[in-house]
Amino acid sequence: MYGIGGTEAKGDASEAISDIPQNRTLMVEKFTAEPPIKPEIVEGLTSIDDVFNHFQPQIDVEFTDSEGAGKEEKLSFNNLADFGTKGIVAQSEFLQDLTVQKDQFFKIIKELKSNKLLRKALENPDTKEATLNAIYALVKEIDQA
Repeated sequence: MYGIGGTEAKGDASEAISDIPQNRTLMVEKFTAEPPIKPEIVEGLTSIDDVFNHFQPQIDVEFTDSEGAGKEEKLSFNNLADFGTKGIVAQSEFLQDLTVQKDQFFKIIKELKSNKLLRKALENPDTKEATLNAIYALVKEIDQA
């Protein structure tokens, strides 16, 4: 692996990014949706945290749900971790809801794969209908509560 300036940097799984030596230049790309009016040279930023604190990158994102309705949210980036899946999901109520829904679907799949009685009940059309009716009744009861 090569670091900035072509120097070899030994990879360490626990290290996300190494410090940049003082005699190097950090190039920063556009983090926002709107282009700058005039290029800006900022001196004295010696760490990535300094760059994030100075520029405070953020962007408005529109998510679309399964029914086609849009939901707009603002995502802010305060460090490199905010660009990862966990960092983005932590900022978005919409993505958090989708994550919960995904986790529930995986639990259902796991249950279907491991529960022999449930699989057997769903194979028979009569017991499948009775099971679905029981589930629908439970959902209706929960909705009314």
